[in-house]
Amino acid sequence: MAVFFGILQIFTLVAVLAIIYRPLGDYMARMFSGGRDLRIERGFYRLLGVNPLSEQSWRAYLRSVLMFSIVGLLFVYLLQRTQAILPYSLGLPAVPEGLAFNTASSFVANTNWQSYSPEVTMGYTVQFAGLAVQNFVSAAVGIAVAVALVRGLSRRGSSTIGNFWVDLTRGLWRLLLPLSVVVAVVLLIGGVIQNFNGFVSLTTLTGGSQTIPGGPVASQEAIKLLGTNGGGFFNANSAHPFENPTAWTNLLEIVLMLAIPFSLPRTFGTMVGDKRQGTAILAVMSTIFAVSLTAMTIFEASGAGTAARAAGGALEGKEDRFGIFGSALFGSASTLTSTGAVNSMHDSFTALGGMMAMLNMMLGEITPGGTGSGLYGMLVLAIITVFIAGLLVGRTPEYLGKKIGPREIKLASIYILITPTLVLAGTALSIALPGVREDVLKTSILNSGLHGLSEVLYAFTSAANNNGSAFAGLTANTPWFNTALGIAMLLGRFLPIVFVLALAGSLAAQEKIPATTGTLPTHRPQFVGLLLGVVVIVTALTYFPVLALGPLAEGLN
Repeated sequence: MAVFFGILQIFTLVAVLAIIYRPLGDYMARMFSGGRDLRIERGFYRLLGVNPLSEQSWRAYLRSVLMFSIVGLLFVYLLQRTQAILPYSLGLPAVPEGLAFNTASSFVANTNWQSYSPEVTMGYTVQFAGLAVQNFVSAAVGIAVAVALVRGLSRRGSSTIGNFWVDLTRGLWRLLLPLSVVVAVVLLIGGVIQNFNGFVSLTTLTGGSQTIPGGPVASQEAIKLLGTNGGGFFNANSAHPFENPTAWTNLLEIVLMLAIPFSLPRTFGTMVGDKRQGTAILAVMSTIFAVSLTAMTIFEASGAGTAARAAGGALEGKEDRFGIFGSALFGSASTLTSTGAVNSMHDSFTALGGMMAMLNMMLGEITPGGTGSGLYGMLVLAIITVFIAGLLVGRTPEYLGKKIGPREIKLASIYILITPTLVLAGTALSIALPGVREDVLKTSILNSGLHGLSEVLYAFTSAANNNGSAFAGLTANTPWFNTALGIAMLLGRFLPIVFVLALAGSLAAQEKIPATTGTLPTHRPQFVGLLLGVVVIVTALTYFPVLALGPLAEGLN
């Protein structure tokens, strides 16, 4: 029966995503392709002092992204440091400096890594005025950067790639805000709480006392999932019954994580004037998603050990109301996007099941990835694919009528090297630096040996790829991890954006060249297969040696 309901969930998910793919994708394409501004948007432009008719070069676009994000970083940091004097602080003290920096970096970078228990660390004002706001704007930034790259591919001889402030504003007012309002109401109907009750003391059935936290959860839960953010209002995240009460809300939350990322390929195809291109990108995303989900489900359903066999699978750390299939589906969606929300504890997964969650992030979270970041990551890999194909046949590679020359391939190559460098360097330094190593081994790692290495590796993989999920056995609220992970999150978010926007500017400046008999068709199964190979070889195999030292060795032991 569990297998039947698990398969039913998957078919329902596929059907819902198929239904919304075309209308949502086309709507986003129209939204970013011009048209009149809404009255509320014009007021927003006046507030920002922005001329919506003035377009920006890639450098100006990048400056706007960085300036806006720096202001957000400072604002969230300040809110945390002054929490004790803010309204609705619930009597909680100011957040310590190191943790405040880590949290501010996390939410501005769309990572939502949490080295703390939210319900006993953050008051309501910090939650809804700082963290929830960043959930909206960081998601909108990711979509804006993706749209800028698509414009670079579609424009001819242009020195501009759009206006960041217009893209940001439209992403907020026309997409994320209205959808979040609707979703929050649906979640309220499903049992997710929304109040300002603070902490309520109750007497249990056995006569004991328990303190129950409240909070404006439904409103934050909606954008946490739609924006592929992932930060939970409660420490248990989406395993908490106040955030995710039932099996149907669990499926709804999975749909929310995947809706925008899986619809953006349609937006891409529509904006470049060839919907087949979007279908090819979607095919690659869907294939990897299906393979990863199948592998994780099998590993969790066939957990080794007497207890796991007696229970019918590896049920440690999983909610009974979701089971293995609901947990594996949620975990796959969470780590294949940049959401990082969890409805089960990944640290309790089987060694190989946990490795799949880690590997999902190591792919670069491009299948389908985060809101915007998944699309622009996949397009960078598509550019590398046509370059490799061009080398094989001895001709200048081109993608959508744009030549892929030395400048473009250098920018794409640097892009794909950033996150592996951050992940592997961060993990190595945590184990190798004198002083740091002792603190990590004695304070942070709960499980010694192979699994301890996996905990550290998972943390840096999650941070550098802007995911935010964790192996919960790691105590990360230490000076080293607050600083190192905070830096990894910022660099992992904004360094790739630098090279994506530079690539967009380079492509936009080119004239479109006509296709010839030697041009590689990028909408056919041949290209889909090539791109799949590049994704696996260029991204996943980079991490094979360290996986062999951690989760793979543990799983084979």
